[in-house]
Amino acid sequence: MTATQPVSNEERLRRAGHRGAVVWITGLSGAGKTTLALAAERALFERGCRVFVLDGDKVRNGLCADLGFSLPERSENIRRIGEVARLFYEAGQIVLVSAISPLQADRERARALIPSPYFLEVYCRCPLAVCEQRDPKGLYRKARAGLLPEFTGISSPYEEPSSPELIVDSTTSSVDEEVARLLDALERKQILSALA
Repeated sequence: MTATQPVSNEERLRRAGHRGAVVWITGLSGAGKTTLALAAERALFERGCRVFVLDGDKVRNGLCADLGFSLPERSENIRRIGEVARLFYEAGQIVLVSAISPLQADRERARALIPSPYFLEVYCRCPLAVCEQRDPKGLYRKARAGLLPEFTGISSPYEEPSSPELIVDSTTSSVDEEVARLLDALERKQILSALA
């Protein structure tokens, strides 16, 4: 091989011991997306995977700091996250995206960037009332008080996924159970098939 020949997907697979993938975790604020993403990252890392979490809040504070919260700006935010996730996928990594991503069309646009079956949509289903009780950042309180216009689930829509690869519910299962189900889904898609 010449020094200018690009690294192939098969070479990346042999080196990493797994295929690249995008696990897109969606749900309302407080539904458990980031908790699941971080726990899955730890479990995959412990198995020797090349894995990274793209957290929606961190991306919004950096790459997307120029965007507001109107629906067109939310769509642009998700488009950017999708493009970054695609780069991680092409590098042979498993990227766990934790982002509200409220609109089905935006999630489908992200899915279209990744060849099947290496995109998995995971819906963190959690009743709005429970998310409001948790309210880890105090955002629901502010939204109900009218201080946060266009807040997803209150004054801005959230479209539930129509056919996600996995549905998890933090009100009925533990994080460990959810992670086990996610790893099982990755194994069924043969993303982890090269791992011992």
